[in-house]
Amino acid sequence: QITTDAGKSWSNVTGNLTGIPANTWVYHIEASVHSKATAYAVFDGHTSGDMKPYAMKTTDYGKTWTNIISKDIQENAFVRNIQEDYVNEDLLFLGTEMGLYVTINGGKGWSQFTNNMPPVAVHFIDMQKQTNDIVMGTHGRGVIIIDDISPLRELNQQVLAKKTHFFKTKPFTMQEDSGFAGSFGAETQFVGPNKSSAARIIYYLKKRHTFGKMTLEIQDMQGNKITSLGPGKSKGINIVNWGFNSRNPKMAAAKTLSFGGFTSPRVPQGQYKVVLKKGKQTYEHIIETKYDSKSFTSLDERKEQEALTQTMFTMVEDLAFLVYEIGQIQTKAKQVVDMGGKPAKQAQKCWDALEALRTDLVVTTGDNYVASAEPELRERMGELYSNIATNYDRIDGSLKSNFELINEEFTTEKTRFQKIMDKQVKKFYKALKSNDISLPAVKAKEVFLAKD
Repeated sequence: QITTDAGKSWSNVTGNLTGIPANTWVYHIEASVHSKATAYAVFDGHTSGDMKPYAMKTTDYGKTWTNIISKDIQENAFVRNIQEDYVNEDLLFLGTEMGLYVTINGGKGWSQFTNNMPPVAVHFIDMQKQTNDIVMGTHGRGVIIIDDISPLRELNQQVLAKKTHFFKTKPFTMQEDSGFAGSFGAETQFVGPNKSSAARIIYYLKKRHTFGKMTLEIQDMQGNKITSLGPGKSKGINIVNWGFNSRNPKMAAAKTLSFGGFTSPRVPQGQYKVVLKKGKQTYEHIIETKYDSKSFTSLDERKEQEALTQTMFTMVEDLAFLVYEIGQIQTKAKQVVDMGGKPAKQAQKCWDALEALRTDLVVTTGDNYVASAEPELRERMGELYSNIATNYDRIDGSLKSNFELINEEFTTEKTRFQKIMDKQVKKFYKALKSNDISLPAVKAKEVFLAKD
């Protein structure tokens, strides 16, 4: 039935339908938002043993109907719902007994949506205009939300013909974590994960990447590497999340782990390049990040936090390089001691002086479990770095005071190292040269800090 006068009169258009068995239940009608004369209707005959999918479209108030079911849909996937996109009239979503199907050409061809979407019966579909999310009611009282389908609007034959295509995205808000954990559900309560707050990098691959190297990097606008991401290599649409973080700092080697080293600093707001490399081909895309407008932290306070985080990051890596230098010299000294001969005495003195310094810089005994040792400079520095880097509030006085203490201690230890270099190490190197023994191999700092 159809009305064109707000329900004052109705016309039965059932006789205009062809290909639909008589008395098949009209399960859902979707009026188009693009044309008053256009509507979609889906039909369900499974209660009478007919499991076939049926979906029709009219563009003339029901006078004529066109079948929009293609052979791409399973024969037993009877249909319960259809949803038209608010922006692209050729983008349709079909809820079937066997899952969700999508078309980008008005129903000429369909593809099953399988990206984190199970082949569950979809009873109801709605679209949230504010967020471009698809919300579905599924069998078993389930609710499934597909976040932001706007990239699908770009899909067309020109895009599908490309080897690689990045989809446009709006600026990403770097949301600030909340300490509120929500309600406390019992074991009978199921709660799905919230929408990811990370930047969603979405791209299309015409073919699955199977051979050769493929990398995905985030770079600043000058081409400096920020971090590496694991690229999606599947045929079709790939989604890779980036949590607005750069790489972890390189930590000083020690007997135990320093958990501060697992902290990646957040990047400032701005534009960043996404660089995808497939063999000899390089594809670039620009994304933009912005601060959370709901934040209570002022811009000046945020910039102070970012600056102190970067200072601590550099300090942590400076300590790592210092401990590396000590280790390389000690390795050579140990070799010379084991060899014996004239240089062994100077080698032992050098090793002892450096070891006394190293034990104040990093943990040299115990393990990560039972026999834990007292924290040394690396552990205290790493903890402070982590506290500052993960902070969303202004940097308070206690953090600043702690930073001053750590910075002063590190400056003292660097001075101590230089004195050892000028005395014990200098004599050790002189002994090496006198006996035609090669000096320790110490990498340049930039090479050492480069990712292995």
